[in-house]
Amino acid sequence: MDEPLPYRAVLDEVGPRLRRLRAKRGLTLAALSEATGISKSTLSRLESGQRRPSLELLLPLAGAYQVPLDDLVGAPEVGDPRVRLTPRALSNGGTFVPLSRRPGPLQAYKLIIPDRGEPEFRTHEGYEWLYVLDGRLRIVLAEHDLVLGPGEVAEFDTRLPHWFGSADGRPVEILSLFGRQGERMHVRAKPRA
Repeated sequence: MDEPLPYRAVLDEVGPRLRRLRAKRGLTLAALSEATGISKSTLSRLESGQRRPSLELLLPLAGAYQVPLDDLVGAPEVGDPRVRLTPRALSNGGTFVPLSRRPGPLQAYKLIIPDRGEPEFRTHEGYEWLYVLDGRLRIVLAEHDLVLGPGEVAEFDTRLPHWFGSADGRPVEILSLFGRQGERMHVRAKPRA
């Protein structure tokens, strides 16, 4: 049975897409073979289109490249634009929702933070950018003790002792962009001409 033409075109593009991704990551076939357990010859045939992609081959490649399987195959859009986010509970009674759909150096989160009581400082690798959506956020960063309202932003190196929570005992809602290796956010004041 022949595959419908659109799917054949999608499958034909998998090999070149895999080759581009490997080149972009600066990997050799040998290094990729070692990381996935797939032989160099199989990887080469897959990239050249001489071998059809299968789940047994694509799943380890998605893991090695740290990308969703859909990115490897260039899966067509299914027409439903909704993003289904899964809220998760924090140990302090708050809630966070991961907004980033793929792994990478920068991650986005929506947080709802309850009254957290007294500051408990922490430090860790990274850089964080916070935007207050609703409520009043108290942020204590090293020697600074600030209160931010809706529409206000803070950004800081998370290696500095820091804490943030509700400023008035009511929940506060924020957006957080976090870079684990210290990546900074870049915000433009106006578009380029």
